[in-house]
Amino acid sequence: MAMFAAFLTPEYAPFAIAFVVMIGIGLIEGVGLGLGHLDLDAEVGGDAEGGGLLDWLGLGGELPILIWLTSLLGCFTLSGLAIQQGATAFFGGPLHWGLAVGGATLIGVILNTFTANGLARIMPGYESTVISSDDLLRQRGRILDGAARRGHPARAKVVDHHGQAHFIMVEPHDDGGVIAHGQTALIVRREGSIFYALPDADALLQSI
Repeated sequence: MAMFAAFLTPEYAPFAIAFVVMIGIGLIEGVGLGLGHLDLDAEVGGDAEGGGLLDWLGLGGELPILIWLTSLLGCFTLSGLAIQQGATAFFGGPLHWGLAVGGATLIGVILNTFTANGLARIMPGYESTVISSDDLLRQRGRILDGAARRGHPARAKVVDHHGQAHFIMVEPHDDGGVIAHGQTALIVRREGSIFYALPDADALLQSI
């Protein structure tokens, strides 16, 4: 009860909040809402220095971001409690919450580096079925609505190699081309949100 009462004091409040947030994130990850993994490579743009920092923090591998964040909050909370308990034992009372938060942040980040890297080694590999728009190139799609003409794209359905369906807007690759409703076509290039395709009836594709 004494520890619970201490959690309600201002000196311990940041760590109590971190603990509650950690539990909430753990529940979100536990029920599998699909929010645990982010494409961090896209955020750093392949920068070597950024990638090295992410690796050091334990974010460069396949560890889901919510698990990493839960681990960080846990390390922060434990570090804060240890600091305040140590201060109470040595000085007769806890430190000001600002000083404790600063120390707990530094220690928590260092501890979480080892914790996150350890978790990344023991967790099963993460397989993502998320693909980029350019991965739809060289795939075949079927025109669903009307006919596709230059300047008048039509909606098409493309099934990727994971078996997932994607619905895109398609125009013929050739200026005078037409891709009829229900016809299949090979996606050959993309400009913005518009994909350009050669119909399978095109003479260029007869041997493909």
